[in-house]
Amino acid sequence: MAVSRRPALRGTGVVRPCGGGNADEHRISANPTIKLDTTPVEGRVCEIRPITIITVDHTPWEPLWDHLVRDYHPLGYRKMLGRRLKQIAFSGGRPIAAAGWRAASLTLGARDRFIGWSPVQREYYLSHLVNNSRFLILPWVQVRHLASHLLARFVHGLCRAWPDKYGQPVWLLETFVDPQRFAGTVYRAANWIHVGTTRGFTRDGPRYRYHGHPKEVFLYVVKRDLQDYIHRQPSPSRRCRRPPVLREGDLLMRLQTDDWHPALLEESGITEAAVEELADVLVSFHDDFSPAFNRPVQLALGTTYLKGLLSDLERKSVEPIALRYLGDRHVRALQRFLTDSPWDEDLMWQLYRERQYALIGSDDGVLTIDSSEFPKQGKDSVGVARQYCGRLGKTANCQSGVFLGYASDRGYGLLAAQPYMPEQWFAPDYAARRRACGVPKSLAFQTKPEIAEQLIQVVRTEGRFAARWLACDATFGSDPAFRDAMAAHYYYLAQVRSNIKVWLEPPKMGVPPYRGHGPRPVKPRPMPSPQPVSEVANDSNTVWRPVSINTARGPVKSEMARRRVIEERLGLPHQECWLFMRRDPGGAITFYFSNAPADIPFEVMSRVSLLRWPIEQCFKEGKGQVGMDHYEIRSWRAWHRHMLYVCLAMLFLLEVRYRFAKKGALYLS
Repeated sequence: MAVSRRPALRGTGVVRPCGGGNADEHRISANPTIKLDTTPVEGRVCEIRPITIITVDHTPWEPLWDHLVRDYHPLGYRKMLGRRLKQIAFSGGRPIAAAGWRAASLTLGARDRFIGWSPVQREYYLSHLVNNSRFLILPWVQVRHLASHLLARFVHGLCRAWPDKYGQPVWLLETFVDPQRFAGTVYRAANWIHVGTTRGFTRDGPRYRYHGHPKEVFLYVVKRDLQDYIHRQPSPSRRCRRPPVLREGDLLMRLQTDDWHPALLEESGITEAAVEELADVLVSFHDDFSPAFNRPVQLALGTTYLKGLLSDLERKSVEPIALRYLGDRHVRALQRFLTDSPWDEDLMWQLYRERQYALIGSDDGVLTIDSSEFPKQGKDSVGVARQYCGRLGKTANCQSGVFLGYASDRGYGLLAAQPYMPEQWFAPDYAARRRACGVPKSLAFQTKPEIAEQLIQVVRTEGRFAARWLACDATFGSDPAFRDAMAAHYYYLAQVRSNIKVWLEPPKMGVPPYRGHGPRPVKPRPMPSPQPVSEVANDSNTVWRPVSINTARGPVKSEMARRRVIEERLGLPHQECWLFMRRDPGGAITFYFSNAPADIPFEVMSRVSLLRWPIEQCFKEGKGQVGMDHYEIRSWRAWHRHMLYVCLAMLFLLEVRYRFAKKGALYLS
């Protein structure tokens, strides 16, 4: 990478080191108004000594390195992926130069011919090679012969720091020089060897893309007699060798592709320039969940799986994702990441909900509960059984999950999920299947409303999403016990079936008159008899109001009405509540019970009824864009981890809308 001396692009709004003496003792001031000292530095190398080289990775100095390279290097700054090392040179307490190093290129013809190794040897020994990706002398530093002197000092520091950090000694260094900008004089002066040019291709996922600008290749041999040493080593047999170690840098480099799902770009209104930033944004997004992982390779595999869910792959299961980004020899590694790799998905759920609340949390948000089904073949996947499948509209072989969602005017998303286990799965003849799927031994049969209560309790315990309202569909709303449990904490808007009966007025108890046949009635009953809510909708006293609410996708129009009614339970009047009704343009009517106060405004209930539907939108986007139903995994843990990454993908989409297109508002369809 050639030395840059181009003029500063903008003001030096970066803190400068304070103090004097040894640069190792400096600390960055907390005062952001202190400017970087740009007074010209001139003279000879001996006149600006002592020069101190420090490694700044994961130190308070790293933001300074990022700023210097971003503002003063021709190639700017992009997040360095995988193995990396950053250095700054100081003179008299002032930064004068910077260098950046990363893992070597996977294949490089001129370098590989110089070494003379086989593909198998390259696979084994490539980790001993390092690439000089950035070398910068600050533009106000004009000292003769300084560049070659500093390059040698940077190399010396690298060869000490790299083995300490990554456990492998450095054998060879490589760099690329753009001949349209530079002649490589500094590298030649520092005893680097020019070995040829690149072919003008760049890595693009699993393929190479031609960009038409060949670069000069320079090498610096650190290990003496490198070629002889490698040739003396026995060449590993392809048949006997183990699968190559997954290197974090190699994995993340393969994600720098523009194979995003078209809906991500279309709905978010992302410009072509912004698309180039998305890979770095994705890596940074997933890095924020690193406390949940034990090893760097787990973090890299998770980033790979997340990118696969957001990609344009037709089928977003483990194998297609691994084949595109990892190669056929690492399919098992990605499978193990979901099934039994020891990382903490519970902590990751908590970090996810914390981040989501910061983005869409609101005092007037609404919790939502719904279930979704996933048609499946076979009978060995966790929870699979013949049961009603809403997606197909009939009984079919499928899995079903219970999902807790959240919606506000700032956006929507899912908060938690758990598979529904049909009662037959707890029979003795299913014991082997439960063990094979890793179903917790302590798990007992739970109805979907009972699972929903459990998910809600988890979120309540965390203390976020302190919503006043909870909305749910008829699977949950038609369960009186569930509604009663929720009434202790929320106003609910619970969908009920059209045949549920109510009274419009408090009934009187009496013995019905004898109809002339059968036994004479002797027990008092409520009179008159209750009527189905479907009849209330057609009652002449039911007033329908047109409602239109503007959303990011245009106005949502429907008709709504409400009546105070008395719910019928076990043939007797229970308690007064709201019957809220929504009629769509097609004439379909949805019915809800609500325990909200009698004086609550109609507009409030109308708004809550609209916020009930974003969880359906989550399922639509999840299955249509990020592979929610594409999984081909069988275990309890893998199902949870897949759904967690689906939630992460949808949160990433929402953050992208905010970041690039300012479309964080609620989406309805």
